[in-house]
Amino acid sequence: MLVNLHVKNFAIIDEIDVDFGDRLNILTGETGAGKSIIIGSINIALGGRVSSEMIGNNGDNAMVELVFQVEDDSVIAALEELGVETEDGQIVISRRITANRSVNKINGESVSVSTIKKVAAYLIDIHGQHEHQSLLKKEYHMEVLDRYIGDEAGEIKDEIKVLYGKYSAIQRELDSDNLTPEERERQLSFMIYERDEIENANIQQGEEEELAEEVRKLSYSARIMENLSSVRELICGSSDSCEDYVGRALREITEIADIDDKIGLLREELCEIEDLIVGFDHSLKDYMDSVIYDESEIREKEQRLDLIRSCQRKYGSTYVEIKQYYDDLCDKIKKYEDFEVYRQELKDQRDEIEQKLDRLCDRLSELRHASAGKLEVEIIDTLEDLNFEKVRFEIAINRLDSFTSKGREEVEFLVAPNPGTSLNPLAKVASGGELSRIMLAIKSVFAGVDNIGTLIFDEIDTGISGRTAQKVSEKMAAIASKHQVLCITHLAQIAAMADTHFIIQKNVTSDDTKTCIERIDDNQIEEELARMLGGATITETVISNAREMKEQANKLKNRL
Repeated sequence: MLVNLHVKNFAIIDEIDVDFGDRLNILTGETGAGKSIIIGSINIALGGRVSSEMIGNNGDNAMVELVFQVEDDSVIAALEELGVETEDGQIVISRRITANRSVNKINGESVSVSTIKKVAAYLIDIHGQHEHQSLLKKEYHMEVLDRYIGDEAGEIKDEIKVLYGKYSAIQRELDSDNLTPEERERQLSFMIYERDEIENANIQQGEEEELAEEVRKLSYSARIMENLSSVRELICGSSDSCEDYVGRALREITEIADIDDKIGLLREELCEIEDLIVGFDHSLKDYMDSVIYDESEIREKEQRLDLIRSCQRKYGSTYVEIKQYYDDLCDKIKKYEDFEVYRQELKDQRDEIEQKLDRLCDRLSELRHASAGKLEVEIIDTLEDLNFEKVRFEIAINRLDSFTSKGREEVEFLVAPNPGTSLNPLAKVASGGELSRIMLAIKSVFAGVDNIGTLIFDEIDTGISGRTAQKVSEKMAAIASKHQVLCITHLAQIAAMADTHFIIQKNVTSDDTKTCIERIDDNQIEEELARMLGGATITETVISNAREMKEQANKLKNRL
C-alpha cells in the first residue's frame, strides 16, 4: 500500500506530507482546490511526463516521493527480478525535477523512468477521470480479457509477438523481391562490381589513420630539409658561419690568455661554446640524414589514401561500416545468384513459423473464448450492483483473416444498458456516466483476482448521482475491503464511505496561492459532508443529514 506522499515545490504545492491509511482514503475539496495536482504528483513520481513549468516558485527544482509498504511475497519476488530489493518490505520512489532533467531513484539508487514504470505496475493502479475513454478502444478490450486469463495468455502473447516479428520480416523480404530477371541481373552485376572494388582495395583496420599521419609528415619533409639546410649553413657551413666566427675569436683570445688568469677563464668558456656548436652540427646532420624525401613515395601513399577515402564515401565512413557493407553485399549476391533456392528457403521458413503461429493463436483463442463467458458474468453482476438494471454485456471475439502481434482475432465489448435495446459497441450507446461505471465494474472484477496493493480513482463519479452514486459508493467500499483505495470525489455518498478522509484546500493571499491537504476527524467529516450536500448554505438539517449519511455508511461497511 501507499504509506506516504511527500511533495515539495510542485505547481501550487509548497510542501505537503501525507500519511495514507489502509482501506478507503477519500480526498475532497472545492473545485479548483488542487485535487488533480495531488494525483498528478503521484503520476509523475511513477514516471509520468512532466514539464519544467510545474516547478513551483520556491526553488529551481520540484520533488515528489512515495513510500510503499509491500507485504505480498509474489510482488516482492517480481520486484527482485527487476533488480529492486525491498527494505523491510518498504520501497521509496522519488523524482526530483529540474528545468533540464529529472533524477529518479528507488530506495536511494538512481534508476531509469522505464524501471520506475515497471515497478509501479506491481504496486499501484491509477484510474484518471478521463481513462474511461480507453473503453472506446478495442485494443483495451483485448488487454482486459487477456489480463483476466492470467499468466498463460501473457506467455503465449510473448511467443506470438516474437514469431510475428520474424514472420513479418520474411514476408516483407518476399514482397520486396519483385524485380524482373533482367532487373535482378543488372543489380547483381553492380553488386559484384562493388564487392570486387572493396576486395581489391583490401583496406586494413586503422590503415586510413596511419596513412594520413605518414602523408602529413612526408608532405613537410621538403620544407624541413630546406629550413635545416639554412640553419646548418648559418651555424657551420661557410666562412661567415657561427662556427667560423667563434674559431677566429678563440684564436684571438688564446694569444692573450697567459696575461691574466681571468682572460684564461673566458677562453675556457669560449671553448665550451665551440664544443656546443660542433655537437649541435653533428646532431643536426644526423637528423637530416634520417629525413627521407621521396616524391614517388609520397605520391604512392597519397594515391592509397585517396582510394581508401573513396571507399569510405561509397561504403561507410569507418572500417567497421565498410566491413558490414561488404558482408551484407556478399549475402545479397549469394541470394541473387541462386535466387529461386533462396526464395524457397524463405517460404519454407515462413511456412514453419506460420504453423507455430497457428498453434499458438488457436490456443490463445481457446483461452479467450473460455474466459470471455466467465468475465461477462462477473462484469454483469457488478454492473447490476452499480444500478444497471437488466443490463446485457457481451465480449465479442472475431477471427481475423491474418495474424497480428496479439493473435488472430479482435475483441470488442458490447453492451445493452437498458431493457429493450440491442447489443452495440460501447462508443455507440454508453454515456460518460455509464462508461465510468463500466470501468469501475472492470476494476472491481480485477480487484478480486490481482495483487496490486493500491488503487486510485480520480473522480470515478463523473456523470452519476442519486441512487447510482450510492451503489458506486458501496462498490468502492467493497473494493477497499481487499485493497487500499485512494478516491477523489465530489459526491457525499462516496465520501461518507471513507475510512480515512482528507480535505484539500487552496489558500490564497495577496501575493501567493498554495494547496494544502489535511486529514480530518469525525466532526470535520460531518462538516465536509454537509458542505458537499448543502452547497453555500449549510443548515442544521443538512448537518443532520450528513451525520446520518456517515452513520449509515459505517453500518454498511461493517457488513462487508
